Amino acid sequence: MSDSYILYPGCSMESSARAYYDSLKAIAGVIGLRLHEIDDWNCCGATEYLGIKLTPAYALISRNLALAAQQATETHTVVAPCSACYLNLAKADYYMQEQPLLGQHVNEALAAGGLSYKPGSLDIRHLLDVLVYDIGLDTIKSKVVRPLTGLRVAPYLGCMVPRPDYDHRWSDHEYPVELDLLLNALGAEVIEFPLKTECCGGHMTQISPDTAFELIRRLISAADSHQADIMTTVCPMCQMNLDAYQSETNKQFHTSFRMPIVFFTQLMGLAFGLEAKDLGFGQELVSARNALSKIGIEHPAEAPTGTAKPKKDGSLPMPAPLPPRNMHVVGKDKVAK
Repeated sequence: MSDSYILYPGCSMESSARAYYDSLKAIAGVIGLRLHEIDDWNCCGATEYLGIKLTPAYALISRNLALAAQQATETHTVVAPCSACYLNLAKADYYMQEQPLLGQHVNEALAAGGLSYKPGSLDIRHLLDVLVYDIGLDTIKSKVVRPLTGLRVAPYLGCMVPRPDYDHRWSDHEYPVELDLLLNALGAEVIEFPLKTECCGGHMTQISPDTAFELIRRLISAADSHQADIMTTVCPMCQMNLDAYQSETNKQFHTSFRMPIVFFTQLMGLAFGLEAKDLGFGQELVSARNALSKIGIEHPAEAPTGTAKPKKDGSLPMPAPLPPRNMHVVGKDKVAK
């Protein structure tokens, strides 16, 4: 079995989920996971395009598959750490096989950029799947030098990884155990978490905040009631919603949750003896300081809040304010009515 994979990082890994990307690269070196990023990849479209028109949506997604297939040399397995990206790539590949006319339309669109994709020619998998079933729990356990003994962890997958599971990879669609097993291999105390595949609210935070905050409240409340020290997830959207909107959820429901939400790769890095600052700790909004102190690990200093970022040298000047509506500009420094 190859330890080399084609990596589709997705947009979040370079922005809001930078801690996920940093910790993935850090642990990859420890466990011998070789990742080759797709050259010139583009956004998978998240979920928005699929609700508008199928051909442009699947063409946007399939451009990444076409590029991956072009660049495939050692392997034909594409790994997506982001759950939304994984689902979209797998969905496009599946439906292009199931609906040949859709595949034809998508390839007509790809042809405009000199690309084409044969559905089914790539194996599309989530990072957790690869770590558990290819790298293996025994290998992961053998790399642990600092077990997470005593750390109570709530394992949260979210709704997009175990369902619809086109290739039947997961142990169960409602209560999969892969993340639990990995955390056990790290020495953590994994709590029973019945909501592990429930939705975090996704983009409902922008459309219907009240609905999203209720979903967030349920998840954090469940982890808190089971006395979890920390929640860990495999999904950038889930991490952002539970972390960034936790304070708003507290305001909405008059609660006082302070549940840190981190990526599972960050916990792997800690167990492997890597420095917390190199794994993205300190980037979370709800600090994981107390959780890390429980296992004797110093949390990096958080960035100060409430201070403006210094302006970068060479940045573009801001445009001049628009004149009042009853005026028009007649010169650089002259305004007339």
